[in-house]
Amino acid sequence: MTDGRIAVIDSGVANLRSVFNALQRLGAAPYIAQQPEDLRTAAKIILPGVGAFAAGMARLREGNFIEPLRNYAALGVPILGICLGMQMLFKRSSEMGDHEGLGLLNGSVVRFPAQGPKVPHIGWNQLEHEERAPLLKGVPSGSYAYFVHSYYAQTDPENILARTVYGVAFPAVVGHGNVYGVQFHPEKSHATGLRILKNFLEL
Repeated sequence: MTDGRIAVIDSGVANLRSVFNALQRLGAAPYIAQQPEDLRTAAKIILPGVGAFAAGMARLREGNFIEPLRNYAALGVPILGICLGMQMLFKRSSEMGDHEGLGLLNGSVVRFPAQGPKVPHIGWNQLEHEERAPLLKGVPSGSYAYFVHSYYAQTDPENILARTVYGVAFPAVVGHGNVYGVQFHPEKSHATGLRILKNFLEL
């Protein structure tokens, strides 16, 4: 895990190409990890995803990725979850039932309140933060990112690196130790998203 390669996990529930292309634009050497053995040469791991939590976890389980991801997290390998990939980092989700996540971050995933704004939350919204986290270096508070989701994470305050308000204030960027997540799509968030990906590569 010393050659600087970036593994992008093929969970079967993500548009890998847009993430892959964004990393290449930043000068990284990404590759698609289609099985756990592919993670052995990774300096960092990215877990993208879109869609339902249960389906995403099922695909990780079918691909035998769950225990390896937990092991690499314990070894200190930097991991970044994107959108559904971020949600799967948490312990549980209440999306269409009660489902177990990877448990790399404390907390659970819940649906936006029925009495709030239209769900799903689709479009550009602002990141509010104190400009202290290395993952957000060069990203001013108030910068816009592109979101597509109906559920959000509830976690410990110390895990929240940035918030976004959509009816409720929810974690838009999270991190604990070497495990990070972004609820929005950095590969679709123009300069803001590219800067966050660049920061992750440089951690």
